[in-house]
Amino acid sequence: MTDRTGFVLKGYPRLSETFIAQEIAGLEKAGLPLEIISLRAPADKRRHPVHDEITAAVTYLPEYIHHEPLRCLAAMIKAWRLPGFGGAWKAFRADFARDKSRNRVRRFAQAAVLAVERGPHVSRLHAHFIHTPASVTRYAAQMLGCDWSCSAHAKDIWTSPDWELEEKLAQALWTVTCTASGHAHLQSLSADPARVHLSYHGLDLNRFGPFAGRNHTRDGSNPADPVRLVSVGRAVTKKGYDTLLEALALLPPGLHWRFDHAGGGELLDNLKEQAVRLGIDDRIVWHGAQDQAAVLALYRACDMFVLPCRIAPDGDRDGLPNVLVEAASQGLACISTTISGVPELISGKRLGVLVPPEDPAELAQAIEVLARSPDKRGKLGRAIEKRVRSEFDHNASIRQLMALFEGEAGAELRNAAE
Repeated sequence: MTDRTGFVLKGYPRLSETFIAQEIAGLEKAGLPLEIISLRAPADKRRHPVHDEITAAVTYLPEYIHHEPLRCLAAMIKAWRLPGFGGAWKAFRADFARDKSRNRVRRFAQAAVLAVERGPHVSRLHAHFIHTPASVTRYAAQMLGCDWSCSAHAKDIWTSPDWELEEKLAQALWTVTCTASGHAHLQSLSADPARVHLSYHGLDLNRFGPFAGRNHTRDGSNPADPVRLVSVGRAVTKKGYDTLLEALALLPPGLHWRFDHAGGGELLDNLKEQAVRLGIDDRIVWHGAQDQAAVLALYRACDMFVLPCRIAPDGDRDGLPNVLVEAASQGLACISTTISGVPELISGKRLGVLVPPEDPAELAQAIEVLARSPDKRGKLGRAIEKRVRSEFDHNASIRQLMALFEGEAGAELRNAAE
């Protein structure tokens, strides 16, 4: 049987990580044999259609040691006999000296389970996210004496200490990331910057075909047909939804609007309470977590997409939000902020509107201008859609990743990383 690559993920399947499922499906179609190793069982009840297209076997590791103590103990005993266990134990002890946490212990136990329970034909490992999944992958690869690689994204880059990033970058065969800002940061920490590559996720344009039915006539003057704003994203600090609610409350009374939000998240109840305090809750529909078909329907029903990203106090931030690319593919005018990888998509005023983060007044002004200007929304939507369809096709990323997995650092891949 063909050797396989073990993809180590935080959780699988997850509604909020469509881009990972899309990548796995694309790599399978391109001929990469793989298995999925998840650090936790799925929490989402819904699935995207792409999840049903993936054929890879899935192994779920113990999420917590105390949930499956005998399984973890048995794995540690077996892993102790592996030739690389001593090196992994040494690395763990060095890491634990700098990060004395239960999470660190859990990662090592998960690595032992991974090492002894992986499929018999898994000959190398690949971590999605350079924080927890890469820690588990690194320890397991050391135990097994196999190669490993990594995909880094956003929160995992900006909330990990430099010492940990430096060591993982030095040990991974290669690392790929999805924004120029993240790429530059990781290269600055790598002893061999050429092993850090830039590859935008892109979008599976077959799933997000052109929408010919967009209506650019709403201007906020008709209370029976308000301008519709939409945003898709988890209710977490870095998304800036509290700022968006403040901005919506600043819109003039004569401007009629409705806001649709799709996504779960720990701050959702707080946002609903904030909307009540601001007196705008009757204009907002909270849809909760939705599958891809429902999200696509929302894009097509609305007039503009808004995502006021910010840098959270712990350093967490978005990279280039995939939902922004999705919305753009449907000809939606987009409003976002100057954070991280967003300007890599909205790189000029003809493509969308960028405002400073955490500035409700500027955000409200931008929303009002687009709400009252259907012609401008149309021009922005057509321009950003054209860019997405010409430059953000996910097949380009799949080709780049396949070159890395096959060990071919070709000219196209090197150029993309520069």
